[in-house]
Amino acid sequence: MALKETIQSLLDQVDKMSASNMEELEALRIKYLSKKGEITSLFNEFRTVPSDQKRELGQMLNQLRQETENRINSMREKINDQMVNDQMVNDLTRTPDPIALGTRHPLSLVREEIVDIFSRIGFTVAEGPEVEDDRHVYGMLNFPPEHPARDMQDTFFVEKEIGVQKPTDVLLRSHTSSVQTRVMTTQKPPIRVLCPGRVYRNEAVSARAHCFFHQVEGLYIDKNVSYADLREALLYFSKEMFGADTKIRLRPSYFPFTEPSAEMDISCNICGGKGCSFCKGTGWVEILGCGMVDPNVLEACGIDSKVYSGYAFGMGVERITNLKYRVKDLRLFSENDVRFLRQFVSC
Repeated sequence: MALKETIQSLLDQVDKMSASNMEELEALRIKYLSKKGEITSLFNEFRTVPSDQKRELGQMLNQLRQETENRINSMREKINDQMVNDQMVNDLTRTPDPIALGTRHPLSLVREEIVDIFSRIGFTVAEGPEVEDDRHVYGMLNFPPEHPARDMQDTFFVEKEIGVQKPTDVLLRSHTSSVQTRVMTTQKPPIRVLCPGRVYRNEAVSARAHCFFHQVEGLYIDKNVSYADLREALLYFSKEMFGADTKIRLRPSYFPFTEPSAEMDISCNICGGKGCSFCKGTGWVEILGCGMVDPNVLEACGIDSKVYSGYAFGMGVERITNLKYRVKDLRLFSENDVRFLRQFVSC
C-alpha cells in the first residue's frame, strides 16, 4: 500500500478510536506514537520518498501526528473527569453541601511578606529541624550553662527513654537561631539568610502568649558589617511592611548572642505615633530584637571574628500579624475557626 493511502487509513482509525480507561488509552498511545509505533515508522519511511512528493506527504504526516495527539489528550481529559466524578459519587462520607474554598492563613501571609521584603536586599531562606540539640540551640550561641533559658520552665526537653525524668540534650527549639548556627558551621561568609519557622517555649497559653509560635530571624555576616548596616536594613523593612511614614528607634538591651544588642520599636501604625491605647500612650510599639553578632558566637561556629563581623535580628510573626491586622488574641491563630480565617480571603 502506498504511503499516502496508509496515512489516510490511519487518519480514519484515529478519528474512530476510543478508550474507556487509562490502560486502554496508554495502549493506543504506544500503538501509534511510541518509538516503535505506526506513525513513527511512517516518518522513517518518509525519508525514502521522492523529493517532489515530500511536501504533500510531509503535511499529511504532520496532520496525522497532530490529530492523534489531540485525540489522545482529549480522551485523557474525559477519562480523568469521569474518574473524579465516580470518586465523588462513591464517597459516602462526602457532605451534600457545597465545599467552600479555603483561604490563606494570616500567619502564612505575613511570613511570606517578611521573606519577600528581605529577599529584595539579598537574603535567602534557610531552614532547620524543630527537634534540636542543646549545642545548636544554646551552646554555640554563648548561653552559659546556668542560663535560665536552659531550665525546664522555659524549654521543652525530649526524653530519650520512657520514664527518664532528667533533662537531656534533645529539645524542641526555643528560637530559630539554631538554624543560624547550622548555616554558620556549614557555609563560608558572606552569609545573608532568613530563618523562618515554628518554635516552642513552656509558657501558659493566654491571649498574649502561647506554648508555640512562629519566628523569622535574619543573619548577615561579611567583612566590615556595621551597626549602621543593621539599622538601615531594619528601617527599610519597617517602611516596606508598615508604610513609608514609619519611624524606628533602637533601645539598648541584652542578648547572649549579640553585642551590642537592642530592642527595636516602630512608630505606632494605629495612631501615627501620637499615643493611643494600643501603644499605651507612648507612640511606639516594640516589634523585634537585634544586635551585632557576638565574636564568641562567630568563633564557636568556626568564623574568624577578627576578619568578619555581622548582625542578627529576630521577630515573632504573630506580633507582626497583630500589628498588621489588629488581632488581639494569639489563640485565634491556632484554633482554626473558619469565621476568623475567612476575614483574610481578600488579603
